[in-house]
Amino acid sequence: MSMTQPLRFYVHTPFCLHKCHYCDFNSHVFSNPPWEKYQQALLKEIEYYAQQPQFKQRRISSIFFGGGTPSLAPPELFEAVLHTLQTHFSFANDIEISLEANPGASEAQRFQAYRAAGINRVSIGVQSFDAAELKWLERIHSADEAIKAYHIARDAGFDNINLDLMYALPKQSLASWFTTLEKALALEPEHLSCYQLTVEPHTQLAITHKKQALALPHDDLALDFLWQTRQRLQQAGYQAYEISNFAKAGKTCQHNQGYWLYDDYVGIGAGAAGKWDAEDGGVWRYSNLRSPNTYIDTALQHGKAVGSDEYLNLAQAMGEAMWLGLRQSQGIHIPSFSQRFGNSPQQAYPQLLQQWLQQEQLKQHQHYLQLTEQGLNIADDIAASFLVAV
Repeated sequence: MSMTQPLRFYVHTPFCLHKCHYCDFNSHVFSNPPWEKYQQALLKEIEYYAQQPQFKQRRISSIFFGGGTPSLAPPELFEAVLHTLQTHFSFANDIEISLEANPGASEAQRFQAYRAAGINRVSIGVQSFDAAELKWLERIHSADEAIKAYHIARDAGFDNINLDLMYALPKQSLASWFTTLEKALALEPEHLSCYQLTVEPHTQLAITHKKQALALPHDDLALDFLWQTRQRLQQAGYQAYEISNFAKAGKTCQHNQGYWLYDDYVGIGAGAAGKWDAEDGGVWRYSNLRSPNTYIDTALQHGKAVGSDEYLNLAQAMGEAMWLGLRQSQGIHIPSFSQRFGNSPQQAYPQLLQQWLQQEQLKQHQHYLQLTEQGLNIADDIAASFLVAV
């Protein structure tokens, strides 16, 4: 394991004021979250993973506090986590430290404290600026509160802000979506994440959809949302560097890019996941226990709280790297892939690549294997085909 390879940390905060019906993340409604015990459990996990040989002497390139609603947590929790991480690991000089924030849980003093703790990037879960859409999404904030949260973050000194937005909602028109998009652009954030609504299994929305089908946009209209969004954001100076993510120059999300590049990452907190490369080219990965109380008790007792883990062999790891890498606009860097796995994509998937290349769904541009504009329309199918191939 090269000590120069990027290492990333994901810190999960599972507590929410309300569980939105479309959400499939590990989030739980607590009227009085046990913040002190949860913080202690997180610190125990950091100490445990700092002693593992595959992570020793590694430099952390990015840290992401996700949830749930991390902005509900007291600033002292972030200060303690970052201090403990810096005690056991070295930080890259340009380390990116992100925090997800709910507009309904935004206070000026808290954002100032987050900034003082070392957080340098904020991602605000706006989703929509339309009152009826926010109500359907079960968001607990208004459009005005979302705008206020953005300005609070700016006033606190954050110069790297993302807004999360969601399109292709039931009965949503392109005009309604573009009203939201234009309001977001007027704020001039550095980054925008624009996701199509997906009915995920095991959510309340999936139960509702099964009982009575939602009036979701048909496939052609959903593609119109995608392509018109990409065109408008390009005009506004935002680079589409991944299917759902757009950034001004130099403001791509380094942490998320690490996932798509198949970097190693440590996940701590209830339900968090981690992954690292094995010496034989395969991959080890794990997921933590999801129940906050069970996670706390287990982490405090054992220093870790793994609920499940698995090993992916070399072929499986290559398939997953293809699946993730093709989401990037630049695609897969063939020399890096070949060096890492001892096998080029052309050698590993000769027939499958020939099929997608001949159909002009993929293209090889210099040293990169990329989705074409045509291929972007069926990106999930193309990416998943490499998982099936293993």
